[in-house]
Amino acid sequence: MGKGKKGGKYMKKKEMALLLTDFFQKEPNRTFTFKEIFRGLHLESHPAKMLAIDIMEEMAWDDFLSRVTDSSYRLNLKGQTMEGTFIRKRTGKNSFQPDGTDQPEVFVAERNSMYALDGDRVRVTMMARRNHHIREAVVTEILERKKSQFVGTVNIEHDTAYVAPEGEHTYRDIIVPKRMLHKAKKGEKVIVRVIEWPKEERGHIVGEVIAILGKSGENNTEMHAILAQYGLPYEYPKNVEEAANKISAEITPEDYAEREDFREVFTCTIDPHDAKDFDDALSFRVLENGLYEVGVHIADVSHYVKEGSVIDKEAQKRATSIYLVDRTIPMLPERLCNFICSLRPDEEKLAYSAIFTMTPGAEIKEWRLRHTVIRSNRRFTYEEAQALIEGQEGDYKNEINILWSLAKQLREKRLANGAVNFDREEMRFDIDESGKPVRCYFKVSREANKLIEEFMLLANRSVAESIGKVKKGGKAKTLPYRIHDVPDMTKMETLRDFIVKFGYKLKTAGTRAAVTRSLNTLLSDIQGKSEQKLIETVALRAMMKAKYSVHNIGHYGLAFDYYTHFTSPIRRYPDTMVHRLLTRYQNGGRSASEQKYEALCEHSSDMEVLAAQAERDSIKYKMVEFMQKFIGQEFTAHISGVASYGIYCEIDENHCEGMVPMRDLNNDYYEFDEKNYCLRGRRRHNKYSLGDEVRIKVAAANIDKRQLDFVLVDKK
Repeated sequence: MGKGKKGGKYMKKKEMALLLTDFFQKEPNRTFTFKEIFRGLHLESHPAKMLAIDIMEEMAWDDFLSRVTDSSYRLNLKGQTMEGTFIRKRTGKNSFQPDGTDQPEVFVAERNSMYALDGDRVRVTMMARRNHHIREAVVTEILERKKSQFVGTVNIEHDTAYVAPEGEHTYRDIIVPKRMLHKAKKGEKVIVRVIEWPKEERGHIVGEVIAILGKSGENNTEMHAILAQYGLPYEYPKNVEEAANKISAEITPEDYAEREDFREVFTCTIDPHDAKDFDDALSFRVLENGLYEVGVHIADVSHYVKEGSVIDKEAQKRATSIYLVDRTIPMLPERLCNFICSLRPDEEKLAYSAIFTMTPGAEIKEWRLRHTVIRSNRRFTYEEAQALIEGQEGDYKNEINILWSLAKQLREKRLANGAVNFDREEMRFDIDESGKPVRCYFKVSREANKLIEEFMLLANRSVAESIGKVKKGGKAKTLPYRIHDVPDMTKMETLRDFIVKFGYKLKTAGTRAAVTRSLNTLLSDIQGKSEQKLIETVALRAMMKAKYSVHNIGHYGLAFDYYTHFTSPIRRYPDTMVHRLLTRYQNGGRSASEQKYEALCEHSSDMEVLAAQAERDSIKYKMVEFMQKFIGQEFTAHISGVASYGIYCEIDENHCEGMVPMRDLNNDYYEFDEKNYCLRGRRRHNKYSLGDEVRIKVAAANIDKRQLDFVLVDKK
């Protein structure tokens, strides 16, 4: 083969590459040494051998070959074809995440995406790298669609109906044949189900309207659309409501007999002013020995909702209540969540309680877990309890202040032990009768909130320890834990390098407690400074997300080795699971199935993420709706985010956030410096950095996209 050209002396690079490709593919499982390769290809001259070695190095770089030793190669059977998840991005820089590996995402150009949608499972083939460029993949098959139902507004043009999906990173509209509109009219928001995916590049997605949500722009329609977009329910099944209506609220003599009676002990709830479902209550009394007894009483949902019942199945599917700006979509039917289970004042209620005996210095002497009967003496709003803590007169002032004193000491001990002290403000709206936002404000956690929080944390931790903390060599029984992994150290180092420019320091090496103390010092030092929100945002990005699992790794943010969710069974399904397992174990039951409860934990974590996304979208919607009346007006703002496609700015006055698109930054050519969170002008050297103060004008408020557009007036 090579002899005709004097041992490959005059062979061209392309021809040599083809010979090598054929050679390795004939025996894909064999490793070849250089000598075997030269002999097999009849390469005799030194130039030909060196050319082959150079090409094999390139083939290894392109992942076509695998280098076994410095002088041997084999065909790379791994990594050429992979399966995994397609990630579609607004910027067009789509990527592919391989299954079950720690490999980084691989870039997929739009032309190579087969128009896969975000979250689809796909099969890809790795492309050869070109001139040391980044790795790329081409989608060769869509294995499974993540979703087939979308929300959008009906448009009709020239006898063609189509729906443009909202909030989705989709590439085209869904065509709806007229007969499949099912009375949906132009301008109405609908749920459409895809019945035919395109078989070729220029093909159409074809769908059928399966639900009409209402006229686009109306409040109910938009809130239902947000829920439907995430596959979340916006109404309650009638058969579940009917089952709830049949449940008796009567407390039987047997219930009283088998429970500890707290009806004569001072008990109260402290909740937001508009709360209807009261999950938790606190009781307080001074014991004869001068110690305090604090009871953390939790609604006994599992007494009423039996495992496997129609109500339980629906609650398990929902996994959480959803809190949109103007409404709550409850996990349980209203009769249960707002009436039977809710710890309403002056009503006898069944509870599951963690009861603590404490010193005035908040030292826990002992505690017990009991099923109880309680009667709340008073329903406090956070504002009412806060007023008592601040010195105003009122009923049960002494009890509230002692509880606050204990909570304050518990908090100080927790922070000293390494808990992260994040206090994030939450955007809230006052809504009129038609659902329009009339005022935008911020909810900040104060002492009354922290009073409740500390006792809930204490109960959750104690319950988790009672099951998870076993003697050396023992095996803990199955329990869903709330776990939170250590921060991403690369992101922590990025934070450390970033804050230097503001004059701050951060320790990223050493013990967990030392690193957290350093982080808390930083969070304390930035309070009230212009860079506070900016640094808090970057710090939060370094934190892992908390989730549920039966495999306990502790909770980094709270600095607890054992932590679970026990205190909110009305609105969280994992709490109900914990109640059932605790009762089972108290009655001498065997450990539950780890596999079954891990699957339930994963589902609950997933649903929690979806609920949070829906809540954020409802806030964005109301924010854009609120800002419509300010179009054309100027505000002072700070840059809250920097991306390759523009800068996000947050108005100082109301914290509403909008974007200045890159196309409007036309005074220079800007490059995105991801590490330093800024855009740099190539010619004039202008720089837009995270935290910079700017003056903006509200240019547009796009309700459908839930997006505010700003233009810069000047940069200070």
